[in-house]
Amino acid sequence: MRRFIALLSVVTGLSAVATSCVKDPVDHLSPEESRIYITNFDSTANFSTFKTYSISDSVAVIADNGSAKSASETDKAYIAAVKKYMAERGYTLVTREAVPDLGVNVNRIYNTRTGVISYPDYWGYYGGYWDPYYWGYGGYNYYVPYSYATYQITEGALSVDILDLKNAASHNSINVIWTGLVRGSGIFNTSVADSQVKALFDQSSYLKAN
Repeated sequence: MRRFIALLSVVTGLSAVATSCVKDPVDHLSPEESRIYITNFDSTANFSTFKTYSISDSVAVIADNGSAKSASETDKAYIAAVKKYMAERGYTLVTREAVPDLGVNVNRIYNTRTGVISYPDYWGYYGGYWDPYYWGYGGYNYYVPYSYATYQITEGALSVDILDLKNAASHNSINVIWTGLVRGSGIFNTSVADSQVKALFDQSSYLKAN
C-alpha cells in the first residue's frame, strides 16, 4: 500500500521579511497564518466505490497519558463540518447499525514536552565587556552561579481519519485510507472549525463518492 502526503501551509509573506531585521518572523504570524494542513491518503483506494459513512458523535481526546471522549461545542462544530463536507462529496450518513462503507473519527491530539534550560555566565566566555582588569583585579576570574528553569510545552493538533469498513473482512484489518491533520494556533475554536475542515477537503479533490 502506497501513501501520498500533501502539505499546505498558509504561512505567507516570509520572503518579505527575509531582508528585514526581524529575527523570528514566526513570532509575528497571526493564528490563521500559523496553521498547517496535512493530508495523507492510500493511493490504492478508490474513493468512488464508497457511498455511505458513519461518524462518532464525540471527539477522541488523545493526550500523553491516555485518551478520552469529548462532546464540547467546539467538538460538535468539527463533527458538523465533517458531515457537511462529506455530504458535498456525495457520501451518505448512516448509522453504524446500517453497516456503512466508511467510518470517520475526529480526534484532538495533545503532545506535551518538558525540558530544562540553564542561565550561564551572561558576561560571556572571556568576561564579556567588563573583564577583571577593568576593575583592578588582574588575574581574577568571575564566578557566576548557574541557575536553571524548567519549561513545558503542549502542542495540539486536530485530525480526521477515514477508515475502510467495506473491505475490512477481506483485508482482515481496518485500513485508514485518508487522514487530515490541522496544526497551529487557535484551532480548537468553534468559529474556525468549518474553515479548517474545508481546507482539508479542498486539498483532497479525489475524496468523492462520484
